[in-house]
Amino acid sequence: MSVASYVLGIVGAVLTLVVVIELLRRGQLRERHAAWWLIAGTLALITGVFPGVLTWAASLLGIGIPTNLVFFVSIAILVLVCIQHSAELTRLESKTRALAESAALLDLRIKELEIAQSSSEQLNSPSGRPPARSPRRPVA
Repeated sequence: MSVASYVLGIVGAVLTLVVVIELLRRGQLRERHAAWWLIAGTLALITGVFPGVLTWAASLLGIGIPTNLVFFVSIAILVLVCIQHSAELTRLESKTRALAESAALLDLRIKELEIAQSSSEQLNSPSGRPPARSPRRPVA
């Protein structure tokens, strides 16, 4: 590989690490989501600075072409990120369902209490009619 490709790899790895760290610092990315990106950026930086490490690791694992190892590791990291996001999505869907059920039960309880209160006020008013009330604003 040419020197330009190594420089491009190093710049890409450093840029990835800087972006991930900045997102972490601003609170826009959580640590557990950033872990895989930090691992990928660090591995890319190591192989960019020390290209012999990639050739050594490929030969150690019995992979003939070191680039195939890069593709394999990249795909493996992306699969792990997808699995992590799927697990997080499942957890959030369960929480959302539970919150929606809770909100529906609370709304039903409020309506029941309003009906009970209006019938109680109707029975206690001298004219037999309910007192004038301002309309209830809908909850967003």
